Amino acid sequence: MRIGIIGTGVVGRTLGSKLVSLGHRVTLGSRGQDNENGLAWAQQAGPDGHTGTFTEAAAFGEVVLNATGGTVSLAALRAAGAGQLAGKLLIDVSNPLVFGPDGAVTLDPVNTDSVGEQIQREFPEARVVKALNTLNCELMVDPGRLAGEHNLFIAGNDATAKAETVALLGEFGWPAEWIVDLRDISGARATEMMMPFWLRMTGHFGSAEFNYSFQRGK
Repeated sequence: MRIGIIGTGVVGRTLGSKLVSLGHRVTLGSRGQDNENGLAWAQQAGPDGHTGTFTEAAAFGEVVLNATGGTVSLAALRAAGAGQLAGKLLIDVSNPLVFGPDGAVTLDPVNTDSVGEQIQREFPEARVVKALNTLNCELMVDPGRLAGEHNLFIAGNDATAKAETVALLGEFGWPAEWIVDLRDISGARATEMMMPFWLRMTGHFGSAEFNYSFQRGK
């Protein structure tokens, strides 16, 4: 597939490299074509990896991934253009983390709204699915780094879009039965609100090499 990734940070580059390794063609988008992270990534990614603007990445992709910070996601997607997103699967990987001067972390939005919902409202013709925002990016693309079953979460209004997302996650190595469907896009509130806890656990473990695994009663 042709996949456009909005964002050239470590998450976007990690996802892009994995997708290229799987045989997909990827354009990593940023505000300008001279973005150093994007240019360096494209140079090492080979002929199936390209860099461009947000608009170019969104236009290129049959599927679009939002890998920007949640507090700037709407601005980045506006720059990409609603017309470039219409009808497409848009996988939102973002978290709206706000870091205070004292290092404290809050979320904006939180509780009664989420970035996933904001994106779906602003781009109603896109098929938004929240996914991959509850774990380290290395684990996103290689769940086998951890032993045993562990879980991912998806949320979205379009059942077909969620099925397409599960299929793409399967290419990353995620069995469908490990993926928990939190129903409509308001489920993004729950997964985004997991992130302050995730950050605390990262500090506790001294590493981001962990994930959630849920055990059910008999």
